[in-house]
Amino acid sequence: MKTTIKKAILPAAGLGTRFLPATKASPKEMMPIVDKPLIQYAVEESLSCGIKDFIIITGKYKRAIEDHFDTAYRLEEKLRASGKETILKELNKLNNINLAYIRQRVPLGLGHAILCARPFVKDEPFAVILSDDVIDPGYPLLKEMITVYEKKKCPVIALQEVPKSEVHRYGIVDGKQEGAVYKIKNMVEKPAPDKAPSNLAIIGRYILTPEIFKILERQKPGAGGEIQLTDALKSLVKKTPVYGYLIKGKRYDAGDKLGYLQATVDFALKNKELSEGFKKYLVEKVKDLP
Repeated sequence: MKTTIKKAILPAAGLGTRFLPATKASPKEMMPIVDKPLIQYAVEESLSCGIKDFIIITGKYKRAIEDHFDTAYRLEEKLRASGKETILKELNKLNNINLAYIRQRVPLGLGHAILCARPFVKDEPFAVILSDDVIDPGYPLLKEMITVYEKKKCPVIALQEVPKSEVHRYGIVDGKQEGAVYKIKNMVEKPAPDKAPSNLAIIGRYILTPEIFKILERQKPGAGGEIQLTDALKSLVKKTPVYGYLIKGKRYDAGDKLGYLQATVDFALKNKELSEGFKKYLVEKVKDLP
């Protein structure tokens, strides 16, 4: 797929506190769903859209991410000698991507993490993918968002309808529907249910333009004392059109324990190697439930 979006930013500097103690010394982004870490699903999603240049924003204790995408010569030689060509091919399919790693020295929030990538993005439009928002690989959300961007030539953010009781967990938009998209008028970071302008929540897929960097460098800390991307987008809406794209497929909040387990079960059931045996196990397990 040819695309005007050539680069993707993958923020991976968070502390992963919701999964402690598992994430005390191991990155949340390296937690596996079946046999791939979260961040690899994000990379493969981008590759399916023709994106091959990645800027990964890391922090302390994130070296495992760099090691994962590096070449493992000894392992590959052993697999080759053992005739395990299928798994060798699986390991090597990411060899042709370009990776840059930037360390976010102080955890100042998602907005600041994206600002750190400015020297690599320069004056190009770019994607931002939060790897703990996992999209079913069979649903081309990012492709659809890029198509909207190429028509509108304006920033596009992914939206999902959420229950009113959950709006306090998200950035929520106020917008007017225009065909398949929403033209956004305003947005609020984690509002109380009675103050939310809608139930349309911002999720972890964005197509942004370089104008966002000028706003982020002047952005004051918001919720949690961090530089919030939602606050910067709120300012951007006043200067240029920003569109929301309501997702039509399955999304898992793998940054939440329940969402992570749901993604693991669903992906295992779709895995050709595991599905039959795993399905039988689940059926028997359900019978044993009180």
